[in-house]
Amino acid sequence: MRDKEFSMTKARKRKSPRSAAKLSTLDAFLKEDGTLQEFQATAIKEVLAWQIAEAMKANNISRSGLATRMKTSRSQIGRLLDPKDGNVTLNTLQRAAKIVGRSLRLDLV
Repeated sequence: MRDKEFSMTKARKRKSPRSAAKLSTLDAFLKEDGTLQEFQATAIKEVLAWQIAEAMKANNISRSGLATRMKTSRSQIGRLLDPKDGNVTLNTLQRAAKIVGRSLRLDLV
C-alpha cells in the first residue's frame, strides 16, 4: 500500500512559480472579463450599506425606527441595507444619511 502512495506522490508534478510579468491586477482581470463596473458598483453599495448600518448602531436606531423617521416601510430599509440590492436612489441615501447624522458626498474621479 505504501508503495502505491509513494508512487502517486512522486508522480505529481510540482508547479513552477509564476512569473510576475504574467500576473495582472484584479481590476485588469475584471475589465478584461467585462465585469469591472458591476463589481465596482456592488462594492460601493456594500460600503454605503455598512456605513449606514454602523451609524444606526452608534445612534441606537433600529430598522423600524429608521423607517418611521424616513416615512417609509421596513422592507425599503431592508433594501437600503442589503449590499446586493443596487436599486436605491440617491434621494433615499441622502435621507438615510441625514437621519443617522451623516451626509452623502459623491465625487467624480
